[in-house]
Amino acid sequence: MSKKIIVVATGGTIAMKYDPQCQGLVPACSGEDLALAVPGIEKIAQLGFLQFSNISSATMTPQNMWDLHQKVEELLSHDDIDGVVITHGTDTVEETGYFLNLLHTNPKPIVLTAAMRGAGDISADGPINIFNSVKAAASDKTIGIGALICLNDTLYSPTDVMKTHSANPATFAAPWWGPVGYVDCDRVIIRHKVEGEKRFAPKKLTARVDIIKCMTGSDRSYIDFAVASGCQGIVIEGFGRGNIPPAMIPGIEDAVKNGVAVVITSRTLAGRVLDVYGYPGSVTDSRRVGAVMGGELTAAKARLKLMIVLSEKPELAKNQIQLEALFDL
Repeated sequence: MSKKIIVVATGGTIAMKYDPQCQGLVPACSGEDLALAVPGIEKIAQLGFLQFSNISSATMTPQNMWDLHQKVEELLSHDDIDGVVITHGTDTVEETGYFLNLLHTNPKPIVLTAAMRGAGDISADGPINIFNSVKAAASDKTIGIGALICLNDTLYSPTDVMKTHSANPATFAAPWWGPVGYVDCDRVIIRHKVEGEKRFAPKKLTARVDIIKCMTGSDRSYIDFAVASGCQGIVIEGFGRGNIPPAMIPGIEDAVKNGVAVVITSRTLAGRVLDVYGYPGSVTDSRRVGAVMGGELTAAKARLKLMIVLSEKPELAKNQIQLEALFDL
């Protein structure tokens, strides 16, 4: 009880109940409702509550994430607040967690949690996830790690984690890298820490970045549309090592010439984008016309990172070497 943890609620399935009129789950509970209904949580830490929003995962936007970042960092600046737990929807919690982690320099922990079952469902997973998240945020073991995502007793880095199943409570995983630790009955256990992720400090979120997913036979059409729509960056989700249909290359070349940053990612679950092939449409080819290798990031996370980077330093859109150094860590 020596620590004070603020529960910041944003919405999601964890705060929803079935509405017969709507014939589906809808927002129904506040963060305070959820936390205070968890038996024994009052023994872990002194709790405070903030209802930031009550929206679905699909309603979350980068601007929402930015506003949430500012609110969380303001809370953590107070000496009497030791950590923050954020309740969120599962569909985009990995994106919000990653976004917050890129901007989080305070050593105090941020722990995001969610639920696959609604608050009124049989065997709802929200209560135990909230309980474990408060325990993690109140632990000395999580100080200095950055943001974490806590579900199903497991702690993940937002950089590595992804939702892998549309309905199963054991949906979250970090392919190849695994969790950073877990929450046991008596304590929080950390087994490894993620290294190398750089933090950023833009004054506001200004850059628009689009994602284009490669298909067999893709051409430059969507690239041209993104450029004409005024985006500052494009993330292209390629195949395998990041290779793309050759017909996209001229579009990338023209986009780069127009000052638009282009980052190549892979649709695979893990592994780096790398210029190991030399055929048309290979990463060697896209880099030749100015594209940047996106490292191991998913397209969704690379988009958020590029938005943050270009919001802080828009000039990097024209610097392939420096931009690539930030992505291919």
